[in-house]
Amino acid sequence: MRAGRWTLASGLGLVTLILAGLLLAGQDQQAPDLRREGHGGARVTPDAAAVERGAYLAGVGHCAGCHTDRGGPAFAGGRVIDTPFGPVPAANLTPDLETGLGRWSAAAFRRALHDGRSADGRALLPACPYPNFSLIAAADADDLFAYLQSLPPQRHPVAPAALRFPYRLPAALSLWRWWAFESATLPAAPVGAGIDWQRGAYLVGGLGHCSACHGQRDALGATGGAWDFRGGEIAMQGWVAPSLNDPRAAAVSGWTDAEVIALLGSGRNDRATVSGPMALVVAHSTQLYREADLRAVAEFLRRLPMAEQPPPTTHAVAPAAAVLQRGDGLYERHCADCHGKVGEGVPDNGSPLAGNRAVALATPVNVLRVVLGGGFGPATAGQPRPPGMPPFATLLGDDDIAAVVSAVRWRFGAQASAVNAVDVNRQRGSGQR
Repeated sequence: MRAGRWTLASGLGLVTLILAGLLLAGQDQQAPDLRREGHGGARVTPDAAAVERGAYLAGVGHCAGCHTDRGGPAFAGGRVIDTPFGPVPAANLTPDLETGLGRWSAAAFRRALHDGRSADGRALLPACPYPNFSLIAAADADDLFAYLQSLPPQRHPVAPAALRFPYRLPAALSLWRWWAFESATLPAAPVGAGIDWQRGAYLVGGLGHCSACHGQRDALGATGGAWDFRGGEIAMQGWVAPSLNDPRAAAVSGWTDAEVIALLGSGRNDRATVSGPMALVVAHSTQLYREADLRAVAEFLRRLPMAEQPPPTTHAVAPAAAVLQRGDGLYERHCADCHGKVGEGVPDNGSPLAGNRAVALATPVNVLRVVLGGGFGPATAGQPRPPGMPPFATLLGDDDIAAVVSAVRWRFGAQASAVNAVDVNRQRGSGQR
């Protein structure tokens, strides 16, 4: 009898959600069409100063990172963003009349950033981080649009998103917007914060959309908003974006401005080196920031509130003596020349491992990805020839990689827990486009 009541209640709840979604979807279709009139006329030449400002903002926002396909024209879209709900190709942002933004008005572009709607009024999928972009000032949105309109038109049709059922239904998107979308506003400044902090908050929360990776996503793929920096798995990419509120992860409250600026501007400082998705952010975005904006971002990040640290519910699992011995031998053979005998690092070569928070993270995902895949840091003006790390995926088996990573985490990572061959094998199967 109870099971029957639960089944009935669940069914009624599902019906209620479907009806609510259909109602919301109907309301979503009421947004006006903001496409330009006279689509066949000559292109209007944007103001040169606005174009220059917009070019800088496009770099700040890392727009090309999503909107340029590998080997394709810049900003012409097509790059697939993998989501748990299905693949979403990024839009063509060039002013092509048929496949890009050639028919868009500045008002339509502002609405896309602030309200997540296309020029014809349709709701946009939240693969575009418009909850963050809602913070962008109208003047900056207009400058960014002016820059995009100045680009050479690229006829580059983009396939529609291939979302799974029921996520492809308009009602599902309407429900998501009702549940998760809220326009961002600047938080109250902490005591003693000045104009740099406000500028940093604007960049981090808005165009920089840092919470899109460093936020914690729920079952519907929504973060806690523009100021959610709790950290979490970057969906479908096999990397973890560490918390910016946790000093054991990626908080920089104990760093100097110069250290933060060095990491974001060059990809490396004496404490850390960026890798994975963050290396792309540095290469194509933060290294382009003006010095004043990097300083503002540093001011904001250093003043982020620190999360309370509850007492640990479990204790680190020490590697078995045989595993440590095996890992130490592998480290001496394959790692010490670049990273130092005791993990101290080698200038202009391997990063320090001793005291490196990436090594000691509660999850070993990132360090396993680096060991398996190797790679280079971002090439930047401050580090034009970044040192590289060879991939060990084909050189070492799962047991060997588990042993050396366990030894490194235990010796140099404040006795972080051991990993096993299953952990390694799981990461062999993860990756990104």
